[in-house]
Amino acid sequence: MKSTDHPAQGAKPMPLADFLCFAVYSTNLAFGKAYKPILEELGLTYPQYIAIIALWEQDNQTVSGLGEKLFLESNTLTPMLKKLEAMGYVERRRDPEDERQVRVNLTASGRKLREKSLKIGDLVGATGLGHEELAKLQKAIVHLRANLIRSLDTE
Repeated sequence: MKSTDHPAQGAKPMPLADFLCFAVYSTNLAFGKAYKPILEELGLTYPQYIAIIALWEQDNQTVSGLGEKLFLESNTLTPMLKKLEAMGYVERRRDPEDERQVRVNLTASGRKLREKSLKIGDLVGATGLGHEELAKLQKAIVHLRANLIRSLDTE
């Protein structure tokens, strides 16, 4: 496989399957399909699920901080948080120390979702990879993402 997704001028076009971007994209779609039964049982979409996970990790986050962590813009995150609030999983409140900031907290129901999700299981076995392989792959993908983001900052 070449080091880039674009062949040299005049070279034979690479097959779609050889594009790194397509491998990542199609893997993301496969993850979505694999997570579908878990998410249906929880009554959440994947973006809602990762927001809840981020709040399990650290509760009482600002909306802007949560957006940065999830790589979501405010216009995507705010409606999602409103929906989670209507479902009874989170509360949004103005920060008393800085009224411009909105803080997000899990409710008791939001915390109970963690117990329910742990009972459902995870997808480690479905990947066919061992824990060490998964850790290496995750680290490589995070490194790739950071490089791509950094390349955008230099343009």
